[in-house]
Amino acid sequence: MKRRRRMLNQLTISELTAKLAKREASAREATQACLDQIQRVDGEIRAFLSYDAEDALAQADAADKELAGGVTHAEKPLLGVPIATKDVIAVKGHPLNCGSKILGKFISPYDATVIEKLKAAGAIIFGRLNMDEFAMGSSTENSAFQVTRNPWDTTRIPGGSSGGSAAAVVANEVIATLGSDTGGSVRQPAALSGCVGLKPSYGRVSRYGLVAYASSLDQIGCLAKDVRDAATVLKVIAGHDSRDSTSVPQPVPNYAAALTGKLEGLKLGLPKEYMIGGLDPEVKGAVESAVHQLAKLGADIVEVSLPHTDYAIATYYIIATAEASANLARFDGIRYGARVDGADPTDLYCKTRGAGFGAEVKRRIILGTYVLSSGYYDAYYLRAQKVRTLIRQDFLKAFEQVDALVTPTTPTAAFKIGEKADDPLQMYLADIFTISCNLVGNCGISVPCGFTRSPKLPIGLQVLGKPFGEETILRIADAYEQSTGWHKERSPGS
Repeated sequence: MKRRRRMLNQLTISELTAKLAKREASAREATQACLDQIQRVDGEIRAFLSYDAEDALAQADAADKELAGGVTHAEKPLLGVPIATKDVIAVKGHPLNCGSKILGKFISPYDATVIEKLKAAGAIIFGRLNMDEFAMGSSTENSAFQVTRNPWDTTRIPGGSSGGSAAAVVANEVIATLGSDTGGSVRQPAALSGCVGLKPSYGRVSRYGLVAYASSLDQIGCLAKDVRDAATVLKVIAGHDSRDSTSVPQPVPNYAAALTGKLEGLKLGLPKEYMIGGLDPEVKGAVESAVHQLAKLGADIVEVSLPHTDYAIATYYIIATAEASANLARFDGIRYGARVDGADPTDLYCKTRGAGFGAEVKRRIILGTYVLSSGYYDAYYLRAQKVRTLIRQDFLKAFEQVDALVTPTTPTAAFKIGEKADDPLQMYLADIFTISCNLVGNCGISVPCGFTRSPKLPIGLQVLGKPFGEETILRIADAYEQSTGWHKERSPGS
């Protein structure tokens, strides 16, 4: 029995649901297998901030009753599947800290829309996953609580800000996870940790219940063990929501039906600005090999240009910090969360925010307030919005020629913990290939495409699609994945 439990946490969603449907395993056994794995490895990996084992097992027992009563996975596609959540998405009755001290012991009074949808699909929701504070970071070193470690090499970062979400999947602590992606925070940790990370188009998935960092950039995504699982989760969480004014009333396709394994007739663009100096040679080699494999599968590869790529980092860090300075103004010690008393309201605000926010969050609030201030708004924020339009036009022109773009996800493999902690600019450059997707609102996915030699560290291939073009990028990613074995490689101890 213990051997069977241990194996269940290593399964994909499709493998687990097949076993549950045939009654070869129970939801309780699958959930217990995940809990056992957390006990075994999370003392070192540190992906979880908290979890409620009793509640998770109660949900599993309820799922088993439904399965015994004849409820099928056609009706509830995630029935009995354990899924954990980044600590920036609201789950009723559970902590919501955003990796920050300023929220204190805050408990969410409601479910985010994506959580409502996961529950309606039968998923077992448990666990709060570590993250960079308020999703501001690329390494999960900015959490106020702990540093998450890469399951492939625990001296290295797992990526960020959804580092806990990626590490939990790769370490087989859970079957799939939710994350959020503001500038690459799903795709980048997926690449560095070695799993699949999907960032949907802006407006495809409701942001209701996602604590805002930069409202015009944020999007909820998922991290999974393979592309089919990502397609399954996206099908569940996608769709219009009247509670989110940015949610777009687009029909939700059957994403799994797009996974044909065939690429004939597709034209893929390779942006010349992404294969640059500074790109690690092993990463470049792995991506070039992946592009060659896509061509062998029938895709037509052409070079395209995104000429304003060099301005993306600066544009992103003006717009994102400006929006963050406005969004984080609500954390003041008055209405909820932690409070440090002061002599007057201004003193209370200063002491509370000074003690509650970490260094990186303070840095971004200060920068965002500066670019929005009188005399600088036109010089910085307004100009950044104009450059954002130029970047969007680059993508629109490229997509007139091709069906999708293929690029590296990150310029290097995972770096050492502490290696870039004192150099914010170098840290920001870790997202150089991912942030443009958020600036323009497109969809993107990262899939494993190889490893560095020594040490053995994952490398990710990024596929970028048109707005609401998730079917296409899932089709491409799945065809590549099925023709290679990278996604089947397992990290030490997983």
